[in-house]
Order: sequence, then C-alpha cells, then structure tokens
Amino acid sequence: MDNTGRVVLRKRLTRGDLLSYMAQLAPVVIGMEACGGAHYWARRLRAHGHTVKLIAPQFVKPYVKSNKNDPADAEAICEAVTRPPMRFVPLKEIDQQDLQALHRARERVGKARTALVNAIRGLLGEYDIGLPPSVTKFRHTFLAPLEAERAKLTALSQELFGHLDEEFCALEKRLAYYTAQLEAISAAHPVCQRLETIPGIGPLTATAMVAAVSDVTRFQNGRQFAAWIGLVPRHHATGGKPRLFGISKRGDGYLRTLLIHGARATLRWIGRKTDRRSTWVRGLLDRRGKNKAAVALANKNARIAWALLKTDAVYIAEDAAA
Repeated sequence: MDNTGRVVLRKRLTRGDLLSYMAQLAPVVIGMEACGGAHYWARRLRAHGHTVKLIAPQFVKPYVKSNKNDPADAEAICEAVTRPPMRFVPLKEIDQQDLQALHRARERVGKARTALVNAIRGLLGEYDIGLPPSVTKFRHTFLAPLEAERAKLTALSQELFGHLDEEFCALEKRLAYYTAQLEAISAAHPVCQRLETIPGIGPLTATAMVAAVSDVTRFQNGRQFAAWIGLVPRHHATGGKPRLFGISKRGDGYLRTLLIHGARATLRWIGRKTDRRSTWVRGLLDRRGKNKAAVALANKNARIAWALLKTDAVYIAEDAAA
C-alpha cells in the first residue's frame, strides 16, 4: 500500500524467494505478526534497509474484513500498521533470543521435574508410602522410605522406583546446569548487576527482564511497564462506572511469575528492616494480606526496574528517617 492506503502491489512469494525479492525493493515499512520466527525475519529484512514493525496477532484480528485467508491477513496487517495508536512488539536481537531460549529450556526442565515428583508420590501412595510434597524435602527423603519400607515393595517395583530416582537426578543435574549458565551471564552483564540491586530481583529475574525488554524507552513511565507485564488491575467500565478486578495477566507471564516469586521471598525478611520500603510493605500486609502485598511489591519492583533501565542507575534504599 502507498501512503494513502491504496493497494499498489499484490504478489505471492515462497519462503525461499522472499529475501531476494525484498532486497531489490527501495526501503519500505514492513508489517508482520509477532509469531514464531518473526524476530529472525525482521532482523533479516532490517539488514536490507527496511523498517519492520511487529504487531501482536490479537491487534490484527479486528482489521480482517472477511473470512480468514492469506490475502485478507496481509491486507489487515497493512491497515493495522498505519493506525497511529497501534502498539508494536519490540524487535529482539540475537543475544536476547539466546537468553530467552535458555530460560525456556530451564522452565521446561523445571516443569518436567515437578511432574515426575508428583508421579512418584502418586505411585508410592498406592504402596502406602508417603512422601512430603516439597521438592526440596523430596530430594533428601526419597530413598529413605524405600529402604525403611522395602517389605511393601516387590522386586519389580523396587527396580522401577530406582529408575525413576535416576531420572529425577538427571533432571536435577540439567536444571542446575541451566541455572548456573544464567547466573554466570547475570554476573557478567552490567544491566543485570544493576537490576539485582533491587530487593526481590535475582539473576533469574534480571536475565529474564533483559531478554524480554529490548527498548525500555517505548514505555513512557514505570506504570506502563508494569501494565505491560500484567501487574495492574483488570478493569471494566461502562456508563462512567469503573469496576476493578484481579491483575490483568497480560504480557510475559514468565517474567511476571518471577517478579511475584521474588516479592514473596522479600516478604519473609520485611519484619527485620526499618527502611521506608519495608514499612510500606508491612502496612500493606496488615491491610491486604500476603497475596495482594506480594503483587503490589512486584509492581513496585517493576517500576523501579524501568527507572534503572532508563537512567543507567543503581537502586539505593531510602532510610526510614528520610
């Protein structure tokens, strides 16, 4: 389309012909849905001088005028790109994708470990052998009940649970490897080191934030950044009457989970501190309870992280007397 919205070219290209065709064109604005492989193609097209804008698929859907097909989708993307209030997905560089892939691999192994622990506990329950639900306690007490209550197990079941124990140890080893890799990257990354000065943000949260946020200047303030992560109330207003619900849970759910878990860990030590931040959290705990206090603290940490990312500063705790 040209600047007036008139269609000037319709052409169907295969994957192999796309880059060679786009290399022959003068620099243009290219709109793409942010789907699998979109960041790779955006970087390749950007290398040929084009401006690439990635759009979330849910923002393209309202512009599809008829039944879904490739031409209708392409026309809808073109129209969506031209809308002034449209929000675009920031383009990830290759190092960010490497970091995010490492987090996704660690997350997958963690879920597999949890599923295995639950399966082992369920199977042992059929033999009247109970195990604690905590993964940490399970790690230290799995073999002890088997030895103590060997009479309840047959030779086949003993061999089975031995193999399951080997599988659990292998998952533990792989999870420790991914965690060590992320900690090493965080220790060598100056941005991660500045983010870790915030109470409740460690190597995992810092590296996940660096992987997710490529350009913090696209957020006008910390409130927008927290809303992008999904740490603000979901609201519905009609007739001038707004209603607030739980958090919106938009954006990166993995990053939001890490921020909330970090806030929960901080709540354990709030009673021992007297700074203004701790005083504010204690008051929130008394009024709203642990869950809402954890989300509120995660929201505050996200806003502070935005400020550190934008100003290249470090977090300095405020004294209670300030």
